Amino acid sequence: FPVLVGLDAGIVSGFASYGPFRPWAAYLYTVENSVYVAPEQRGRGIGTAILGPLIEIARSRGFHAMVAGIDATNAASLKLHAKFGFEKVAHFRQVGWKFERWLDLVFLQRIF
Repeated sequence: FPVLVGLDAGIVSGFASYGPFRPWAAYLYTVENSVYVAPEQRGRGIGTAILGPLIEIARSRGFHAMVAGIDATNAASLKLHAKFGFEKVAHFRQVGWKFERWLDLVFLQRIF
């Protein structure tokens, strides 16, 4: 699976990748993405620069759908994915524990 790296003046500022959505054969044509941009680099277009090509790679390799599981309070990531046509398909309440608090998880999906 690919890993795309965003650079700023030769310094890694973010990455995007995808992997299997689920380990069972029925989900062979669906992938789940992961996008990370360093806090000090956010708002500079790096997420856009790496998510767009990642989507194109997945589509060109014959995948049918891409999903993203995002912390419900991560407005920047939700906005980034919406920009690329992802739609909210699920909202799971208090399924993650991080930063000493429960987190809601939103699933977004894009069908190619």
